[in-house]
Amino acid sequence: MAELISDTLTNSLMDKLQGVQYSLFATIDHETGSPAVNAISWIYALNSRRIRIAVGHRSRMLEHVKRNPAVAVTLIGPDTTYEITGRASITEVPMTDVSIKLACIEIEVEAVKNVMYFGAKIVQGVECAKTYDQEKADQLDQQVLSALKK
Repeated sequence: MAELISDTLTNSLMDKLQGVQYSLFATIDHETGSPAVNAISWIYALNSRRIRIAVGHRSRMLEHVKRNPAVAVTLIGPDTTYEITGRASITEVPMTDVSIKLACIEIEVEAVKNVMYFGAKIVQGVECAKTYDQEKADQLDQQVLSALKK
């Protein structure tokens, strides 16, 4: 059962959302009305009430957000699984100072919940490896994170 933790990001979540972070971004599909979940990595907490993410400039997530701004971000760890719900808006398409065409989505945090099932604890975080040139991936990550911080 989901347990409401706060209506803002905790300090530990703020710390976790300061760089590239595997997360799940849930929207409502504008054609089917069903939930749509996408894995994302570029996510940055501006403060305890606002998160920014970067997605492809032609992503279906953009149309989903335009039609229904209710969204959720799922984070795994520290210790548990978190659901951050809020209202999203598209703030920049394409993002400036980024070498590929991306869009910035800003989320106004409304609730942070512990959604881990009873009697369990996350003991190791999720690790992802880039499957292309690591140097280019690092450069792109730095460009995107710098743009999200603006």
